[in-house]
Amino acid sequence: MKKSKGIISLILTVALITLLGFTCWQGFGSSHAGSAQNIKLGLDLAGGVSITYQVKGKNPTSEEMNDTIYKLQKRVEQYSTEATVYQEGDDRINIEIPGVSDANKVLEELGKPGSLEFRDPNGETVLTGTDIASAEARSQQNQTTKNNEFVVALELTKEGAEKFAKATEENVGKIISIIYDGDEISMPRVNTAITDGQAVIEGMESYEAAETLASTIRIGGLKLELEELRSNVVGAQLGEEAISTSLKAGAIGLAIIFVFMCIAYLLPGLASSLALLIYTGLVVVLLNAFEITLTLPGIAGIILGIGMAVDANVIIFARVREEIAAGISVRSALRNGFKKATSAIVDGNVTTLIAAIVLGLKGSGSVKGFAQTLALGIVVSMFTALLITRIIIFAFYAIGIRNEKFYGRKKKKEEKTINFLGKKTVFFALSIVMVVAGFAAMGVQSQSGNGALNYSLEFKGGTATNVTFDKDYTINEIDSEIVPVVEEVTGDKNVQTQKVTGTNQVVIKTQTLALAEREALNSALAEKFGVDKSLITAENISSTVSAEMRSDAIVAVLIATICMLLYIWFRFKDIRFATSAVIALLHDVLVVLTFYAVARVSVGNTFIACMLTIVGYSINATIVIFDRIREELPVKKKGEELAEVVNRSITRTLTRSIYTSVTTFVMVFVLFIMGVSSIKEFASPLMVGIICGAYSSVCITGALWFVMRTKFTGKEEPVKAGGKKKK
Repeated sequence: MKKSKGIISLILTVALITLLGFTCWQGFGSSHAGSAQNIKLGLDLAGGVSITYQVKGKNPTSEEMNDTIYKLQKRVEQYSTEATVYQEGDDRINIEIPGVSDANKVLEELGKPGSLEFRDPNGETVLTGTDIASAEARSQQNQTTKNNEFVVALELTKEGAEKFAKATEENVGKIISIIYDGDEISMPRVNTAITDGQAVIEGMESYEAAETLASTIRIGGLKLELEELRSNVVGAQLGEEAISTSLKAGAIGLAIIFVFMCIAYLLPGLASSLALLIYTGLVVVLLNAFEITLTLPGIAGIILGIGMAVDANVIIFARVREEIAAGISVRSALRNGFKKATSAIVDGNVTTLIAAIVLGLKGSGSVKGFAQTLALGIVVSMFTALLITRIIIFAFYAIGIRNEKFYGRKKKKEEKTINFLGKKTVFFALSIVMVVAGFAAMGVQSQSGNGALNYSLEFKGGTATNVTFDKDYTINEIDSEIVPVVEEVTGDKNVQTQKVTGTNQVVIKTQTLALAEREALNSALAEKFGVDKSLITAENISSTVSAEMRSDAIVAVLIATICMLLYIWFRFKDIRFATSAVIALLHDVLVVLTFYAVARVSVGNTFIACMLTIVGYSINATIVIFDRIREELPVKKKGEELAEVVNRSITRTLTRSIYTSVTTFVMVFVLFIMGVSSIKEFASPLMVGIICGAYSSVCITGALWFVMRTKFTGKEEPVKAGGKKKK
């Protein structure tokens, strides 16, 4: 790069940082309209619409309610991945959709779920909504005109396929109308008998029209017919203080990382810090561009992502330092550093990205929202590390800053390899003890009647108490004055509150309350705040994380794990690398689960996000160790033991492991110190996960691979490089 290009690159870098900073400031720090201001916020940050439906005309079974709740959850995810659907009482379903304020519009689009019919020309019903397994909008080529057209593809149930086969055989050339909520919404003509349970509705004028029809058919496929009972616009569950403290924590954590990187890596540290600013700005802007709903745990996840984004830069500049110490020129050291670090960065991030894609496709609710944020962070992180950081550091070099002392020159000295494998028995025993302790704690708690884990409302349901106060309390006043009273009476330390916009009503959600506990709460509210007890209503509510959502999450994680295993196997050409990585991943998850069991941290929606974050963090750290082992194997010295190669690989990546863990831990620790209670509950197990991830990557993964390679075969296998023995 010439000097003039270097100057231009640095000017453009400063301009981009300024532009992104101004955009973010408009979004979060001023009243002016900016792109970041349009980011969709979750129910906890911005409020939304709460709609309660009641089952029409029958006493529903538990199976019917669960099926309806799950399908409604899928339906309302068109508004937000963070929308929640849960049961209230015996025959009511409550929907909460963040980021919207027009309840009437939502009600109009949802219609009356469960009232769909397919009728033949005689007006006879040939299918109902329950006969439809799925409906989705598609684009396909018209066999006659050869042009692309939009259609709705239907898949029928086994019983529905039999009904439809008979109906279409009898009505070829005729119209079978689709009736929803009493209105005719489509009049498709039967071109041929449909006997395989797969049907296509043609003639859609646009993809939007096809998607609208498909959505209507899906909502009509519910087992129950519902009618609106009430709808409210609810305020944010948390005050502005929650957002401001989280943003301040992020800024402080970012500043600490900047100082740390500049001290540790000098000029490359400055380059990586500038790239991190660009990373942060791009993530904020892209959240708006892709309309990803941002919740409080989402903010924590993004701030955590800033800490994890440091990892790629640490890998690169640790390599650069090694090259300079070996006597290579600064220019060559920079090139070699990026080249040698690329495989570890790409493999680590692609492995995590695979997990994010699977979770996004197979998961639902908060799992899908988390996957979107995770995927976005991974892509932007790779872009800034491999491109932006490279441009900045070579621009510094081009303008004349070429003395190796500015690039973290390290004196060449005899390398001392730490014997990690010599302590593998101790490490394995310690890990087993920690995991067993978790299961023991869960067993003891379960036997004592407290539950194996401290499940929150999201997992086990509770009681929703609607209270009309004599004045309009602010969110901060609710938190400081009302919540402590509720906690004292109920003994529940995880109380959730919501304001009903335009009224003095507050919805208080607690653990399930018995009749006596409800009376005690009503009396306390009447005594402390002058509430009219006759205006207090209470209903038991189900968990917002349904059994189907849990099974979706488990299936998604299992599929993601298998995909990661296959990718690592493919990239490293050794199933033992993949197996060791998955075992270490499971180890980290179980150790954090031990923390949840022993510390009795609330298990709610943040639990899912926390565990998934640890999975991504753990696999990324492991890949770096394995990448170095893969690199060191072909240059194994004659007569050198395999254990020495593994120990040397771990030792050479130890600085990276420490630095990445420290920077990530700092981000989360600042969040824990400054954040509100829900952020603290998210941050505390994450800190444990970061420490555990560093421990397992250094002390467990390499040792596991070594044991599998030597003990299971009975001897060391010949070292291969690209399929050939190194000569």
